[in-house]
Amino acid sequence: MSYHRSPHSALPAGLDPIAVLQSTPSYLSELVESLGPDDLELPSGPDLSSPRDLLAHLADFELVAAWRLRQTVAAPGVQLSSFEPDVWAQRYARLDAALAVESFRAVRAWNLAFLTGLTLQDWLAEAYHPERGFESVDQMVRALAAHDLDQLAQLGIELAPPL
Repeated sequence: MSYHRSPHSALPAGLDPIAVLQSTPSYLSELVESLGPDDLELPSGPDLSSPRDLLAHLADFELVAAWRLRQTVAAPGVQLSSFEPDVWAQRYARLDAALAVESFRAVRAWNLAFLTGLTLQDWLAEAYHPERGFESVDQMVRALAAHDLDQLAQLGIELAPPL
């Protein structure tokens, strides 16, 4: 199974990345509430990841995004660290899906609060990503929203328009 999709697919035209980021936690909570424990282990999506694994990946990726966004605003031009999601995923079998969603929800709320306080200069700040080159905070946020959509699609969730 591979969680590594670099670069992420583009955010579809007309979708507000902040609206996507705001709506994802609710979709994930509803999913966990609707699935039984066995359903959380069933492979889904093209990578045949289980819903539990995808939820854990989202929680981990949100932590990575939190660090990268703050690093970029604090030190424009910084080189970001890459990470290997597949290596992190080796431990997902021991993790609780509901806890992954709660972690995701908390860090996402914190990230959204962080984003609301940014200036235009902060949004334009860039960092160097080892695989994608220089990207601004704005580009990172759009990529994060596209990542949400990719992962939600693997979970069989389509965002309800309009966003």
